[in-house]
Formats: sequence, structure tokens, C-alpha cells
Amino acid sequence: MNPSPAELRDMARKDEITTCYGSACYITKVRNRSAKQSYIVSGQVPVGVRQPVIEAETAAGVVGRVHSYLSDKTVIRLDRSLCANPEARINCRLYITAEYARIPYMWHDTLFPAPAVGSPDVVSVYVPEWPERMILIYPADRVTYILGTDYFGECKKSFLRMAMYIAKQRGWLGFHAGSKVVRVEDGDGSTREVGFIMFGLSGTGKTTLTMHDHGLAYPEGVAIRQDDVVLMRSDGYCYGTENGFFFKTEGLEPSQTVLWNAATRADAILENVKVGEDGSVDFLDCSLTSNGRGVVARANVAHTDGTCDLRRADKIVFITRRNDIVPPVAKLDPERAAAFFMLGESIETSAGDPSRAGQSKREVGTNPFIVGPEHEEGNTLLEFLRASPQIESFLLNTGAVGENTGFKGRKITVGDSTHIMLQIARGGIAWKRDPDWGYLVPEAVEGMDAEAYDPRRYYSAAEYRDRTEKLRKERIAWLAQFPGLRSEIVRSIECR
Repeated sequence: MNPSPAELRDMARKDEITTCYGSACYITKVRNRSAKQSYIVSGQVPVGVRQPVIEAETAAGVVGRVHSYLSDKTVIRLDRSLCANPEARINCRLYITAEYARIPYMWHDTLFPAPAVGSPDVVSVYVPEWPERMILIYPADRVTYILGTDYFGECKKSFLRMAMYIAKQRGWLGFHAGSKVVRVEDGDGSTREVGFIMFGLSGTGKTTLTMHDHGLAYPEGVAIRQDDVVLMRSDGYCYGTENGFFFKTEGLEPSQTVLWNAATRADAILENVKVGEDGSVDFLDCSLTSNGRGVVARANVAHTDGTCDLRRADKIVFITRRNDIVPPVAKLDPERAAAFFMLGESIETSAGDPSRAGQSKREVGTNPFIVGPEHEEGNTLLEFLRASPQIESFLLNTGAVGENTGFKGRKITVGDSTHIMLQIARGGIAWKRDPDWGYLVPEAVEGMDAEAYDPRRYYSAAEYRDRTEKLRKERIAWLAQFPGLRSEIVRSIECR
């Protein structure tokens, strides 16, 4: 019961590849989430349009067999807590077969200590060796069964999924989003803190942007709060959920200072990363998977501070990744912000469905872990934004503009995106209204050639119009799936 990290690592020693940094690396059989095998058990809660359901009787049969199987197995129990703030704390309990001690070893560093006494609020039962892969979600009972997969992400997300559902029951919103503070200097020499939350599917730059220092030097700087999930109150206060980061390592290089220093610590934990016989780590080698991962405690990451909460999300950023007519940044009114939250536009990555990696994808809230009717999330977000007009929302494209036959488009680099975010914080962007979409686009960006990233310059007027109308039809068709969505949210995409 509740073994220490050192004890868990010893228990998992048979699976460890020790790196030249002294850290542990593990290779799993399953190397991405099992989204298509994740089911909400019927009768527990009203379900959304895009949420797979399994009949309660069928699930009960599986659960009965699982409990019988576990009756003579050695099982690890580990208790941790989501959210350091007692106003939001959720106590979590993991049961997992002892053969897979590497999973609780990784999980331990992502959460906070649990109370010494008391019952858990959320429970996950994890049997990686189960012959059939399925995740059974009981939201009303706050229990998840994770079966037939040894991918650590399923453990982590099982608790975060429940936390977001609990947040909704409390009248808050649970977001798949990172959070940070950017501290900038005003013209009079005083400094100002700007709170950001950033939405984005795995692989679209959310972690990179969350953990970037924007090249700032004292008295300016950043404070990194969360990488994955925040729970937001109606006034914009965001509770942080985790005490660690679970980051993608694909293509990681020393120039990405914050992530590189975190990934090369002795107490980091790596998963599905290429390690040579001499212990050398090659983050550029994706022969195992392009979904290599690392876990590191918040306290061991540069630019973190004593809290994982965000006083207020002053700026909300929806990260997308397209390559044609979506500008590098657009400023959204509350209705369009709710629409782009519902659209959740991005590309598929190896963390989700490797067979579709690189293809266009939409996911409400860029959050595949929503429980309950999706339209409720968009409607509630609109209410929050209308009640807090000081919160500004933006669409940020981390892909390219102008893609066409024989041309991959003008790439929007990490440097471009971090610079744009910095200018959002500083107020260094002059805006003009886009005649086709009604949102605001840059007329000028301090320190950047905004005209070079204007999608219109790469297409004829007719081709640009055709692409615009095609994308509008796709977006309207997507939103039409959610009949409970407020009409003004839909109209913001229909109208210019």
C-alpha cells in the first residue's frame, strides 16, 4: 500500500533501461491512447454525441471477471491527489497489478500527496495484461477500469477525465489546456502579469508553448503553471490539477531549453524513447514511435513557482494546426470563441490515432475526455466569457499558411508563435476585421512581418473564396451535430 517512488522503481527494475542521465526509460507494448476502445457505461450519465457507450450489463460482466482475476493477484495501491488547492482537491486511488509497477512510478510524480486517512473521490482499476483492450468509464460511480493496455497515458487521463466531469458538476469547466503567466514590462517601467490558458490536441504545440520562456529576461519572465488540464471557475480563476508534466519528446533538442533540461534530469522518467546500449538518449529517433514521452515533477522544471493555480485566464488561446487559409493568429469575440472551442480544429497525432496522424481532425474543446453532452461545454464557456469581458480569446495557428500544389506553405515556426503570444501579452498587435470570418486579424505585429503570413497573398481571389466556403461548410456541418448549442455560437461561423 502506497509504496514510495524508490520502492516502485525497484519493483519496476526488470523493465528499466537506464539512461546516461541515470533516469529510467520503459518500452511499452501499446504506445498511444485507446480512444476507440474507451466507453462510458450506459445509465451512468447523459452522454454526448461523440462518446462511445457500452451497455451496463456487458460492462458488468467484464468487471465481474476482472474482480475474479484480481482475487489472487498481487496488486499495488497508490493514493495521490489532483489539485493542491483544497477548494478543488480530488483524492485519487489507483489499483494496478504489481507486474506493472512502472506505471504507478510514473503516476506518482504527476500528482500531489493524498491525505493519510479518508476515502478516495476517484478510483481507477488497471489490469494491463487483460486479454481484451477496453476502458470502462463509470462517471456516476467515479470509477474507471483500464484493461489490456500498458500505456501510461491511460492511467493519467482516467483521473483527469473524472476531474473534469466533477468540475462540471460544481458549475466549473474542466479544460484540456496548459496555463502560464507571462510577466511583461509596461512603458513606465512597471511590470504586469498576464495569465494564459492554451487549448490544443497532443502534438500541436500546447506543451511547447506552455513551457516556453519567450526569451524574456528579468524583470520580465514566465511562470509555468500547468501543461494538461485546468479547472476554471466562472470568474476565470483556474485551478491547476497536476504536480508534474507529461510531455512529448519527439524531436526534442537542446535549443528547447526548458523541456530539454527537464527531460535530461536523473529523476525524469522516459517512455518509448530510443536509448542506446551505452545509455545515450536519441530524442530524434522515432523508430519506436513518434509518441515518445517523459514525466518530470513541476518543482524540477524551470520557471515554475509555488502554485499551479492561475489567478485568472486573461487570455484564452485555441491552438490549431492548419496549412492553408487560417492566419497565424485571430482575435475572437465571445461567440466565436465558443464556436472555435466547439470546433476544436487540429490534426490527428500519434498520441491519438497513429493511423490518421497528420490528417485533419476536430475534437470539441480539443478534449477527447469530455463526459456528457458536448453542447453544454460550449454554452457554459459563452456564459463565462460574457460574464468576464476582460478575458480575451484568440485562435493561434501553429501550422502554415498558403499550402498549395508543390508548396507546403509559409511555415509558422515555434519562434513565430511564441513571439505572437508575447505581443498579445504586451498589446503589440494592431488588429483589423477579416471580411470573410468576422474575427480580427493582424494588421501589424511589433517585431514581425505580418504581411508575409497573410493567407490571401498565396491564392488567387477565386481560389481563396473557394477554400473559405469549403471550410465554412465543414465547420457548419460539424456544429450541426450538437442541436443544443446556442444559435449565436453557430451564427458566428455562418455570418461574416
